[in-house]
Amino acid sequence: MNKDFIVPNAWSIIVDHFNKADVSASESIFSLGNGVMGQRANFEEKYSGNSLQGSYIGGIYYPDKTRVGWWKNGYPEYFAKVLNAPNWIGINVKVNKQTLDLNTCEVTSFYQELNMKEGWLERTFTAVLPNENQIKITSKRFLSLRYNEIGAIKYSLTPLNFDGEISLSPYIDAGIVNQDANYDEYFWKVLDSVVSTNSAAITSKTLKTNFYVCTAMAIALKLNNEPLILKQTTVTKSKKVKLKYTQQVTQNQTLTLYKYGTYVQSMNHKKNALLKVAKSNLQQASEIGFEGLLALQKEDWAAIWHTADIKIEGDVKAQQAIRFNIFQLNQTYLGEDARLNIGPKGFTGEKYGGSTYWDTEAYCIPFYMATKDKHVAKNLLLYRYNHLEKAIKNAEKLGFTNGAALYPMVTMNGEECHNEWEITFEEIHRNGAMVYGIYNYVNYTGDYAYIPKFGLEVMIAVARFWYQRATFSKDKNKYVILGVTGPNEYENNVNNNFYTNYLAQWCINFTLENIAKLKTDYSADFERVFTKTKLSTNELEQMREVAQNIYLPYSKDYGVFLQQDNFLDKEIIPTSFLPKSQRPINQHWSWDRILRSCYIKQADVLQGIYLFENNFDTESIAKHFDFYEPLTVHESSLSPCIHTILAAKINRIDKAYEMYLRTARLDLDDYNHEVAEGCHITSMAGTWMAIVQGFGGMRTFDNTLAFNPQIPSQWQSYSFTINYRGCILNVHKSHTECVFTNESNASITIEVSGEKVEVLPNTLVKI
Repeated sequence: MNKDFIVPNAWSIIVDHFNKADVSASESIFSLGNGVMGQRANFEEKYSGNSLQGSYIGGIYYPDKTRVGWWKNGYPEYFAKVLNAPNWIGINVKVNKQTLDLNTCEVTSFYQELNMKEGWLERTFTAVLPNENQIKITSKRFLSLRYNEIGAIKYSLTPLNFDGEISLSPYIDAGIVNQDANYDEYFWKVLDSVVSTNSAAITSKTLKTNFYVCTAMAIALKLNNEPLILKQTTVTKSKKVKLKYTQQVTQNQTLTLYKYGTYVQSMNHKKNALLKVAKSNLQQASEIGFEGLLALQKEDWAAIWHTADIKIEGDVKAQQAIRFNIFQLNQTYLGEDARLNIGPKGFTGEKYGGSTYWDTEAYCIPFYMATKDKHVAKNLLLYRYNHLEKAIKNAEKLGFTNGAALYPMVTMNGEECHNEWEITFEEIHRNGAMVYGIYNYVNYTGDYAYIPKFGLEVMIAVARFWYQRATFSKDKNKYVILGVTGPNEYENNVNNNFYTNYLAQWCINFTLENIAKLKTDYSADFERVFTKTKLSTNELEQMREVAQNIYLPYSKDYGVFLQQDNFLDKEIIPTSFLPKSQRPINQHWSWDRILRSCYIKQADVLQGIYLFENNFDTESIAKHFDFYEPLTVHESSLSPCIHTILAAKINRIDKAYEMYLRTARLDLDDYNHEVAEGCHITSMAGTWMAIVQGFGGMRTFDNTLAFNPQIPSQWQSYSFTINYRGCILNVHKSHTECVFTNESNASITIEVSGEKVEVLPNTLVKI
């Protein structure tokens, strides 16, 4: 896919031509979701070319047995897979007995638009079939935000050079598979199918996990916008049900099929009520109608954009990119269900199993805290709190005791299900992200009550893990942490990764600090937690001993903390000396060569400096940035955003802009030639951070909302809105001024470039 594939537009993702080679990539980019379910942008009609069919339901997964490692003690027995769910969008089309298939017919015009402002996908094309019949098709569809179990399609056909017969066969296909199945297993069992007039339903369940799902559809027809009643023919197979309608049409008449679909599942409803609820959903959708549902969709997206939008003037491609990232984040997660979380690919593909990673706590929570009500981010934390017992079990499998918890690198239900040893057993820094997420939430929202109610139990379990994982080194007279992988996954099984050690030290100190606070200010909660966790004074002293004496590798020659003990044993050669023909190195070098090189996949030491920036002065940040960034190949989607924020912090605005471009259009321009597998959802939160925390300089350390706004020369202005402790604040930055507008009924005091500024209710301040 080339960089001119997407037409620049401020509010829409547009493709204005048809290229078979781009179909799979388009299916990812034009995906739809409503936080509960999602679907790739597969064509409704048959397509025999290269395609990844994908429909997904939040929380529905399968424990696919791992190919390697499962025989090792403590190794995960399965890799969780978000399931390709029964497909309800399909509509087979025949024109005078000829099948409509864009892979076999001539496409003379093509236009596809994902309207991000209003939340719908539309496709218009003209095709010439092998029988020389020329037909125009327009399809529009969306997944309702208001009624999140419902989706709707409007599919219109107009014959351009003929009179004849058009047959439409909307169907439900429950005989679907996952392309990423490890052993080519079928993950679903069909239980029942029901057909009524203009409607059908299939009830199925997942194997092993026993999630029950009823997938149903309802159909309505119009001819030239007048209601049309046609005889229905039913074709039922073991895993598929199809309704067939045939109509004689004349040239330039328009035949329209409305298709309403629903997923109803046993996480939300009783198993024996699924069909009844599905029928009720479809009746409601039919009564409201396509246009009525679409009007509600526009209202709901307008409400989201009020606080989520970022406006950029003077750079339409940058504007399009940031809105695309924000749009996909909201399609993936809306925060109403603490049982759900955010997969790295969201609802756009199968890669990474659709599972939850540490990306949520490290990258996504800031976005959801600032653009929505605090309960949305709180539900992300509760997801981890509710999995605490399984995190303790995960640690027990590795030999940890006394309630120590190791949160999984990859999970659906709290169990570890990642199948690469250097990640599963060594990338333990994710444990610290769980605690940092709690700190970040409380620091931003001011909702300290979360810690005594829920947070401290998690913090104690994680602190127990860290002090048990540390080893006392007589040689260094310090506690060390051995055999780890830091955020830079191009180094495995290293000792004393700075980021891991620093985070472990901070986690223990933060836990001890809050234990003391609860003992004084929340005595009842302290007694409850102390009793539940069986925490002892002796154990607290062990934690304190480790935290006070943890080893942090440092180079006096370079004046920087070292990524790990032996980093300087490597030949330090900046990435500028790497030939372009060898980039990305993960596609051209052996893994052995990568591990022996100095090259860094993503921010590692710099990740720690980003999280704990208030503990480092600007000179030190610049020194670390200048040492590590030239060695970073940015072959993780999570890397450029952190570098953008730190570059802006040290006033390297051109470098910040360069890094921003690498993250903002990662999927739209398919930098890594992999968007066909799905979009990089969690790194999209980093794109938002790059503008708000990078160029906007927003910080919330020490209960202070502070800004240090800067602007790239390439932009005329930019603006964003945040919800800070119930205050809606808009920030608009141009090259001549910065305007802060308080949209709330209470005043707020902020800090701008070190100076205190009060912004009165419903007023603005220009600086």
